[in-house]
Amino acid sequence: MTINRRTLGLVAAAAIAATPLAAVAQEVTLRGASMFDEEHAFTKTLRRFEELVQEKYDGEVEFDLRLNGELGVESDYVTYLNQGVAVDYTIIAPSNMAVFSESIPLMDMPFLFRDLDHWNAVLSSDALAPLEEELREKAGIVIVGYTGGGVRNLVSAEPIANMDELSGHRMRVMGAPIQAQTFAAVGAAPSAIAYNEVYNAIQTGVIAGFENEAASIQNLKFYEVAPHVTKTQHTITVRPIVVSAKTFDALPEDLQAAIMEAGEEAGAYGRELESREDGEKLQEMVDAGQIQVQEFEGRDEMLERVKPVQDAYAAELGATELLERIRGM
Repeated sequence: MTINRRTLGLVAAAAIAATPLAAVAQEVTLRGASMFDEEHAFTKTLRRFEELVQEKYDGEVEFDLRLNGELGVESDYVTYLNQGVAVDYTIIAPSNMAVFSESIPLMDMPFLFRDLDHWNAVLSSDALAPLEEELREKAGIVIVGYTGGGVRNLVSAEPIANMDELSGHRMRVMGAPIQAQTFAAVGAAPSAIAYNEVYNAIQTGVIAGFENEAASIQNLKFYEVAPHVTKTQHTITVRPIVVSAKTFDALPEDLQAAIMEAGEEAGAYGRELESREDGEKLQEMVDAGQIQVQEFEGRDEMLERVKPVQDAYAAELGATELLERIRGM
């Protein structure tokens, strides 16, 4: 009997249809990005996220996490996540997502949190759900958990001890307008400069400093050009663990559920890790003679100057109720 190509095709199709789904399912590979090495809290948190997903998901999933800025900086990651290319999961500062969602930087606004307990209470609740929904809709980015915990201070080439010395200080801030507005309100001269250009900008005198947490100062050796840390403690960082919505929506439902659970647990792990390591890393640099730390005189005045900026920003976004809820927690 002669079997033509059409018959062979029908036989093959029938065989595939009779094969259990698990036997033909393809292994899922998720691509991640970190600007840092394995020792940074962000990378450790992403590794924990990977472990938790694999524990919670019965299928096969592989992770390809690229480190040390191999895939660019956070502003690049945001574009990749939005387009569903190159990066499927990472950790990103809210201000770097403002290009798609103007409200999202509110969760990382300077002077938003009273202390670590207040910060942790907000991130452990559903208070930020309206911002999460806006980010998904406008940016195509899904927040699956919250890490962070670094306390951000002023970092400068020359010491800054008070409001007078802060006046006119040329400093780098993240790209969201609220960041520039906040520091302008306290008398500084802020400008948005790409993160990977900060070191050279200080070295060449384009700016005189910036603001950041201890881990990044240490990891990227910013102390070589900016050895003075002034404890303004203006921000306790909020760093969402994020996944591209295009990637997320294409995954099986049970893998989506595993990612959401893993993100929440990895976030709690990362918050404890980073908040604990923050003080340790600051002290390590002091002990090594790499930085000099001083208190800031006039922090109460800073708070008074900043509050109207916060109120106006929230009102502009229609987020006054959200801001009041956070303040009241």
